[in-house]
This record gives sequence, structure tokens and C-alpha cells, in this order.
Amino acid sequence: MIRTNWAAMLGIAGDDRLGLGERLRRYPWSLVALLLSIAILGLIILYSAVGGRENIDLFWGQGLRLVVGLLLLFAITLFVGEKLFRRYTYLFYGISLLLLLAVAMGGTVGMGARRWLVLGSFRFQPSELMKVGVILALARYFHDRGVTTQLGWKELWMPAILIMAPVGLIAKQPDLGTALLVAAVGGVVIFVAGLSWRGVVAGLVVLGASGPLVWSNLHDYQRRRVATLFSPEQDPLGSGYHIIQSKIAVGSGGVFGKGFLEGSQSHLDFLPERHTDFIFSVLAEEWGFLGTMLLILLYGLTILRGWIIASAAHDRFGILTASGLTALFGIQVVVNVGMVIGIFPVVGIPLPLVSYGGSSMMTVLLAMALLIHVDIHSKQHGRAV
Repeated sequence: MIRTNWAAMLGIAGDDRLGLGERLRRYPWSLVALLLSIAILGLIILYSAVGGRENIDLFWGQGLRLVVGLLLLFAITLFVGEKLFRRYTYLFYGISLLLLLAVAMGGTVGMGARRWLVLGSFRFQPSELMKVGVILALARYFHDRGVTTQLGWKELWMPAILIMAPVGLIAKQPDLGTALLVAAVGGVVIFVAGLSWRGVVAGLVVLGASGPLVWSNLHDYQRRRVATLFSPEQDPLGSGYHIIQSKIAVGSGGVFGKGFLEGSQSHLDFLPERHTDFIFSVLAEEWGFLGTMLLILLYGLTILRGWIIASAAHDRFGILTASGLTALFGIQVVVNVGMVIGIFPVVGIPLPLVSYGGSSMMTVLLAMALLIHVDIHSKQHGRAV
């Protein structure tokens, strides 16, 4: 009879013998508390954004996703060995890439974009998985090569392929915001891996020079979004409507806000996408400046905790993985908040753990599970944070 060695399959064999009690002792409960605080605050905001009991199913659905995501987080961090996700990073990346190809060939169209795969009642965006997949693949690539000096061009051709393959597929959906996000977090991993400032400047020059080519290939609605950033009042009932209503909601909240469930812009249906991309505007209108600062403080502490974990990671893979995951979390916060107050174009980047959406929620919690995993095993090797 063949016996399955579950310990070996989960990567708990060999030099990774942390028991459950030991993992719990080393667990970064402060980070979990921050994530829970953000998620619970997000559910409260979402309840108001969807109209309270009018659309209560959306609220309970998001709550269920949070519970499932937390169970996934604890399962990964408590029962999976240190080397498992490193061993299968390329497989994870490859599956994510195949799912993006599946979207391109037969994905579900919604709001003019082909971004989703539907399996029965289950609908998800493979581009969300690729946000994590590209980070893990790049971290594995640089870890295996052990490059510790400044990177040259010959070390960058493969990372460029790993980044540009999914970026091209995501941009074609079209989803320019997520494509740029994947490219940005990939760039962060390359920079932490050893890209010199000279290389950064050279990359920015190349990016600037390619601007006209990129502009000529944008869809009309994408060009309008960029133009709207500078003058939304030119089309107040069209491309400028979202950002104008968002600014009104944010500004009308004042210091203390109008009160829970009392936002006029959201509850009178002036504010579009108020439970997804523009949920921060609902918070600003009802909770005011103090409410937004509370959420931003929680985000800031989470990002700081992530960078501390990255700086204390015991190997190159951990450093690059934690850096990329923290950058992914932070960039999404900055872009979403900047978008709703008119600093950035409207690009459809969700607010982590707050915006409604199952794919986004699960991806953020998967990323945080991997970040916690790095922290636990850094402590195993004597680098406590």
C-alpha cells in the first residue's frame, strides 16, 4: 500500500520542523490585528455604500469572503512549510498566465472589458492572481541566481519577459490600471534585487520616450480619463462625472463627516461605483477627515510592518517577496486614494480590504499570508522583528 507523506508534500519535512505551537508563538498578531481592523472598517463602510438593508446580500457576501480568506491565511501560515511556495512559484506564475490566456480567448465581458472567468457560480479575475504571481516568480529568479551586486542588462532580460508577458495580456483586456500595477510591483522587486539608480533613470527615460507610442495605442475612453485628470469640468456629465462627484463627496464630509448612513452623494445615487472603486469617497463624506485619517493610519502601519518584515527576512527570496507584496499593498492604497481625490486618473484599482470584490479580497489576504509566512520563518532563523 502506498502511503502519502503529507509532511513532505506540505514542505514541513527536513529543516522546517516548526510545530503549530511554535508558529503561534512567533505569529505577528499585530499585523493580523491591523488587517482585521481595516477589513472590519471596510465592512462598515460597505454597509452604508450599498444602501444598508437595501442590498444586504452584498454586505454578507463580502463578509463571507473575508472569513474564507482569513481561513486561507491561517492555513497557509500555520500548516505550510517554508520552502513549499518557493518550490512552486513558477508553477503558480504559469497557472496565472494560462488563466490570463483563457480570459483572452473566452473570458466573460463586463462593462466593455474581458477580465473575468466564470466557473458555475464562481467568477474571478485572473489578473488579481498575477499580482502575486509575478512577485513570487521574480523573487525566485533572483534568489536562484544569487546576484548580490548591481544588476546589469544581461540579468534583466528574463525578468522583463516575466513582467511584460502578463502586462501585455492584462492591458489587452483592457485593464490598463492593473497592467501598470503589475509592472510597478515588478519594478520594485527588480530595484530591491540590485538595480542601480542609473538603471532606474535609464528605465524612466525609455518609459518617457515610449509615451507617444503608448498614447497612440490607448482606447478612447482611456485617453479621456487622462485628459479628465487635468480638467474634469470640460465634460461634467461624461468622463468628468465620476471625479467631480467624488470630490464633492470628499469635500462635503468636513472634519467630522455627515454621519453613518447620512451621505447624500452616495445615498442619492450621485456617486458612481460607490461600493467598489469610490468607496473611499463614502468614508470621507460620512466619517469626515478624522475617519479617512484613521483608515490611512491603519494602512500606513500595515505598510511599515511589511517593510520591517522585508528588512529582517533571512534570505534573498524572503526579502524580495516581502518587499514586492508590501509594495503591491501600498501602491494600491496610494493609487485608489489619489484617484478619488483627483490626483491620479480613474484606473479601477480597488482599495485593499475595503472595496467590494471577491478576487481583490482573496488576493490581498493571500499576499498577507505569504508576508506573514516570511516573518515567521525569519524568526526561526534568528531574525525577529
